Amino acid sequence: MVRSGVDASPIVLGLDSRPLVGYVWQPDLPIGLARRPYLHPVRTFAGTVVTDLMPRSHRHHLGISIALPDVGGKNFWGGRTFVAGQGPVWLDNHGIQRHERWLQRAPAAVSHTVGWLAPDGTLLLREVRTIACRPVSTTAWALDLSFRLDNASAEPLVLRSPANQGRAGAGYAGFFWRAPVPSRPPRVFGAGGQGVRAVHGAPAEWMAVSAGTAGQSPGEPERDWSLIFVAADEATRADRWFVRARDHLAVGSSLTWDQPLTLAPGEGLARNIVTIVADGIVAPDEAAALVSVIRAG
Repeated sequence: MVRSGVDASPIVLGLDSRPLVGYVWQPDLPIGLARRPYLHPVRTFAGTVVTDLMPRSHRHHLGISIALPDVGGKNFWGGRTFVAGQGPVWLDNHGIQRHERWLQRAPAAVSHTVGWLAPDGTLLLREVRTIACRPVSTTAWALDLSFRLDNASAEPLVLRSPANQGRAGAGYAGFFWRAPVPSRPPRVFGAGGQGVRAVHGAPAEWMAVSAGTAGQSPGEPERDWSLIFVAADEATRADRWFVRARDHLAVGSSLTWDQPLTLAPGEGLARNIVTIVADGIVAPDEAAALVSVIRAG
């Protein structure tokens, strides 16, 4: 819980006094959205917003968040729960993520502990989350997001996605970025090839989307932007990418795809995704060059 007297308003992170990220660390949301901290808006250097919040079709998509559809039977994703043999069902099983304490608060970086609580208040997971902005080039910067999840309960915890319960391809579980609605079909590519089919469901060091969105005021021209998602450590590189680009644009890095993942009491996992946020349309060779900058540290 946040101590009395502590300002609970969203935090703004940036570089060189330029605001780039809004972090809502103590949201006031309906329980059916699986209340959790989220990042929105996230902007390019030119000010283009590259996240979406609670779109009409998926109210539980909250900009960028760490979310899991099934933690020991509890829904930390929001919306309906996928039940094997039945499909998506509304259940009274939504957990919440609650800020516990700050470890760091700086203009370009924050770190804090987050408790994942079952509907009855039982602590299931304890997370350490770090978010930092890093310079990359004159037209691009990087959002460095790392997290560690530890089983804080006395029993084994099984983590599942709909993909390992019978919904083919629905491997969303973990890091998730909901992008704004593109004004034209987005381009999807990565280290493994071109197009959604080459990227979705496959592990790779990096993947990218390039798109455009309508101007933010009447008469303003379309704004182009690119996101390059980099799996920044060995464990994250082994995870599969989730990509949705048909009716909306979203990217995730999946903790559990074909098989459930079980954490013993006290056991944990850690992941690190660095997302390059760039103005303009970035070609595959340009994306690979920017990834090299991230790799070099």
